[in-house]
Amino acid sequence: MKITGARVERFSQIRTRALHEAAERSAVAPVQRADSVSFLGIADVEMTPSVRAAVQTLLGEIDDLRGEVGRLKARLSEVEGLADRDPLTPLLNRRAFLRELSRVRTFAQRYGSPASLVFFDLDGFKRVNDRFGHAAGDAALQAVAERLQANVRESDLVGRLGGDEFGVILVQADHAVAEAKAQSLVRAIESQPLAFGEWSAPLHLSYGVRQLSAEAEPEQLLAEADAAMFARKRARRAAP
Repeated sequence: MKITGARVERFSQIRTRALHEAAERSAVAPVQRADSVSFLGIADVEMTPSVRAAVQTLLGEIDDLRGEVGRLKARLSEVEGLADRDPLTPLLNRRAFLRELSRVRTFAQRYGSPASLVFFDLDGFKRVNDRFGHAAGDAALQAVAERLQANVRESDLVGRLGGDEFGVILVQADHAVAEAKAQSLVRAIESQPLAFGEWSAPLHLSYGVRQLSAEAEPEQLLAEADAAMFARKRARRAAP
């Protein structure tokens, strides 16, 4: 910014000198042609060659600066996008997911449209890691992430909440609709076993559903959906 200020001051001095030179050449103020070009109040006919060269240089530097600002904005947008992404999967990370959950909750409250949260947990994930290694565990997480993303609408949001836990925000979906969609997602994921190297293993998920409400903050909504998931998992284990 200091450099820019220096350039503006220098150019103002050139402008003042050019006007004095023009006044000395004629006692009558110069008449600006209809097709003449002006810059900062200086008509093209008023410019000496040195002033014109300075203007052209300045305009070139302004164009360069605009290009640099555009590149910086693009880079900033890219960095912000990376900051929202889970490092292993193409999904939102927990921080970004909670931010979007808050946004959707506010929208649903304002316009009276339902929205729901589904909490997923990958069953048996520790056994996959222990038996086949962390590379296999990563492959399982990536498979779940890709299948979740491929089976929701563009308006829905999917995030990895940490470890083997995932979340899906379903817009325009009350509890009943979200329950049906969660079952559909589980079937889509469990229908195809995970293939890794020479072995394959089935994928199993548990889920819990919580419809969004104005009374519950995002972290509370997440905790309640998690509790619903755990209750479903416990009931399934207790079933004969």
